[in-house]
Amino acid sequence: MNAKTALPAVAMTAVSMVLTLAVVVMWLGPVMPWPVALVVGLGIDGGWLATLAYERRLAAQGDHSVPVTVVGWGFGLLATGVLVVHALGEESAGAWLAVAWLPIAAKGLWLVHGLWERTALTPGALGAIRSIQQDARDQAAVARARLRADAATEETRLTAVTQAGARVARVQAKTAETLAGAWSTLETVRDGAETGRALTSVTVPVAQGVTPAWDLPVWGPAEPVSALALNAVPVLTDDQLDQLVHEIRTSQTPALSYREMSVRFRAAGHSASEVRLRAAWKRVAA
Repeated sequence: MNAKTALPAVAMTAVSMVLTLAVVVMWLGPVMPWPVALVVGLGIDGGWLATLAYERRLAAQGDHSVPVTVVGWGFGLLATGVLVVHALGEESAGAWLAVAWLPIAAKGLWLVHGLWERTALTPGALGAIRSIQQDARDQAAVARARLRADAATEETRLTAVTQAGARVARVQAKTAETLAGAWSTLETVRDGAETGRALTSVTVPVAQGVTPAWDLPVWGPAEPVSALALNAVPVLTDDQLDQLVHEIRTSQTPALSYREMSVRFRAAGHSASEVRLRAAWKRVAA
């Protein structure tokens, strides 16, 4: 890389010095001996080359001198001015003006080369930088892959949960519809005016002298009672049952409904069949 930036500057400097020397000799040759003109041209080029060499020496030491830089640019401008003045005096001024910028361009190339030298890194440092950049790219690629995988997994999980939830909702809706239909049918049968009469007409021919109570059980919460508890509770007579039902029913104002009374009756630890309890309720309520 050092040669790639230094060789163009060296080549353009050499061309500029040759052009400056040639123009000075052609310019001053008619008015003075050519050795004198040659010395003048070499003086301009020599001064330019000396300041350039001094600048390069200071740059190699990591130093910089503003006066030397100013003198170097002054020689470059002088060489450019000589080329421009010579071009303006020639018939084909365009061709000479096309190369008049070479001294300034050479100084610019040396400036670029100096900037590169101040910012150049060793191969080891460049290798470390490349390794760091590669590690960063690898980590970024792994992070992107992990995020994509996590997103895909989450999407699959949400889809599965949504589908399972939809299936559960459909089953619950179907079950609720079935239970609602059964409850409606039970209520219709229990509250029907002709239900007891129809069932009695079927039972009387079979059991003469028996008047059954065709009251369906109430659909509500029930708590299982152990066999030991059932055996321990004494069987209530009809009068005792009527008294308990009356006390529970009138324990609040307004009087409790049959369902509320039944729940409190069983919660109190009493035991009676649903048929006997409903019969007692009818006797008390009457």
